[in-house]
Amino acid sequence: MAGRGLRIWSPLVAVCLGGLMLAACGKGSSAGSSASSTPASKAATGSQSSVASKKPVVIGASLSLSGDFSADGQAFQRGYELWADYVNHHGGLLGHPVKLDILSDASSPTQAVTNYEKLISSNHVALTFGPFSSLLTIPTSKVAARYGYAFVEGAGGAPDVFAAGLHNLFDVATPVANYMLPFAKWVASLPPGKRPKTAAYPTSNDPFTEPVINKAKSLLQKAGVRTVYYKVFPAEVTDFTPIADQVATTGAQMVVLGSVDVPTVSAFMQAFEQQHYNPKVFIASAGPDQGQAFLKAVGTSNANGVMVPNGWYPGVRIAASEAMVKAYVAKYGGSPSGINADVAEAFSVGQVVAQAVKATHSLSNAKIISYLHSGVKLSSVEGPVKFDSKGENIAALQFIFQWQHNGHFVQVLPTKAPGSQPVLFPKPAWGS
Repeated sequence: MAGRGLRIWSPLVAVCLGGLMLAACGKGSSAGSSASSTPASKAATGSQSSVASKKPVVIGASLSLSGDFSADGQAFQRGYELWADYVNHHGGLLGHPVKLDILSDASSPTQAVTNYEKLISSNHVALTFGPFSSLLTIPTSKVAARYGYAFVEGAGGAPDVFAAGLHNLFDVATPVANYMLPFAKWVASLPPGKRPKTAAYPTSNDPFTEPVINKAKSLLQKAGVRTVYYKVFPAEVTDFTPIADQVATTGAQMVVLGSVDVPTVSAFMQAFEQQHYNPKVFIASAGPDQGQAFLKAVGTSNANGVMVPNGWYPGVRIAASEAMVKAYVAKYGGSPSGINADVAEAFSVGQVVAQAVKATHSLSNAKIISYLHSGVKLSSVEGPVKFDSKGENIAALQFIFQWQHNGHFVQVLPTKAPGSQPVLFPKPAWGS
């Protein structure tokens, strides 16, 4: 998308976002970025000019700006920067401007650990935001814990992330194991004559994907859907064609793919099309939620009918989210359906931290941690946030989305949830 700077905020956007310390606009940048500080209207804690004159609050994060998770990492950067710019236009944190210190980890857990060590011990950031993916969150959250830093993140919800029982870790997103609950319940609710009879479950060996797929498989088997294929493939696989061909030969009526990125989903879809294999249902744990990046990789017509779980999409009926979407499109161009869900996850991280800072009147990590563990219910563009003792968001919303005609990304499950559209079932043929 084009990197257009957003120059003016409408009153509607300001009203929707202001009370929640949400984000608006910021010039996209690479590693070591900082939020801009153009003049704006007076905020509750003082004017923009008075904020800019004070010492900034530096917030550090490591993001995958290159490598396997680059599409997600770059989307997270946009979400963090949108949030930081809005805060700076509306009084900062405790009257101080926010400055982001973002380092690239090239999608490497080792580099991510090094980055957080540098951010905390050398760069002396005041606060830290999490990286993308459970794979990188597991080791980096331990670094933050050693230094007593609160570690709020939006893309590390795998059970393994919480296995260490770290008191400083908080994930604003839906717990991973619950991602496909609405999907499994919908399949089980279908009349026996329409319900898919067989299913294939190829999944990456990743702490995010396996819990999602395994729980879905268990629930669907109980509903009478027979498993005809289940394989965990190494995360390092680069050629997915042999695996996809194996799935195609089973003729499974439903494919539930454990994926972490667009390239994986795209490779499976391409192989299926070449084999003239078109399952009635195709859902992937991640990838189809990445907006324009997904459409560009697979083509709008091929995306038709593909499903994905998530806690947010551009059309979600939350006033603050609608305002954020308008701000994003005004800055970057494109259309709402092209916005990566990772933007909202990153955005929500900033919101939660801002609310904790405001409530505690402090930048103390210890006070922020204590507050987030107090059982308080917070707000985000993804919906409600309330953390349990493990740091999981037990109030998170769970939805299933589907790409439908002409590249429209819509909420379809739960069927009775406000805003849900009818599921396109069975999935249309590739290219239709």
